[in-house]
Amino acid sequence: MPSCVVARRVHFNAAHRLHNPRQSDQWNRDTFGKCNLPNYHGHNYELDILVEGEIDPDTGYVIDVGILKQLADEHIISLLDHHNLNLDVPWFAERLPSAENIARFCWEQLAPRIPQGRLRRIRLWETPRNYVDYEGL
Repeated sequence: MPSCVVARRVHFNAAHRLHNPRQSDQWNRDTFGKCNLPNYHGHNYELDILVEGEIDPDTGYVIDVGILKQLADEHIISLLDHHNLNLDVPWFAERLPSAENIARFCWEQLAPRIPQGRLRRIRLWETPRNYVDYEGL
């Protein structure tokens, strides 16, 4: 069977602060700079969800992108959009909300819920020039 990679891009806004409580305030300021501001800061994130699989001969799809949108809305956007990641999202209680960890969070939310194909990659754009790729464990 021929295979293909299908992608869906979704958007969310969120605030965060990079601050490691195991380190000194000075270490945090030196390491994270403006990302360590005590009153947080925000980003307009773009998230690319890539699913790989065989093309279904009946539908011509690897996966219906409408299903990807629904999964992302329910399991990512509803939890992250217009939230303070440090304060509002329990997953980040023990983790820094870096772009790398946000991408990992998104993977963990989606990978077990993909009904056909497999989640191949999460690409999280923190800014128009900075992104991280996460491909699972």
